[in-house]
Amino acid sequence: IALRQAANAIGNLKDTHLSNFFNRIAYRKGRSVAVSATARKLTTILWNMLFKNQQYNPPTVYEYLDQKRKRKVRELQKQIANLDARMRKVQPS
Repeated sequence: IALRQAANAIGNLKDTHLSNFFNRIAYRKGRSVAVSATARKLTTILWNMLFKNQQYNPPTVYEYLDQKRKRKVRELQKQIANLDARMRKVQPS
């Protein structure tokens, strides 16, 4: 229950990598699924810290923003490719 509450609180944060993860899933599948997925991600992070002795190294703000920008560029490239394919179908050869 505590991890679900933490995941719900993460959903209310602004620009962090975990809140972005939460928002992407919430947009596609709903808030309750996003809470569960984020709680599972937190559990995985904690497991790796406790049992594998791995440090948690979240991406810095710059790395996070760069990843976000690259993801958006890929998304726009796919949309352009889809629109281009549609235009080729519409135009007579």
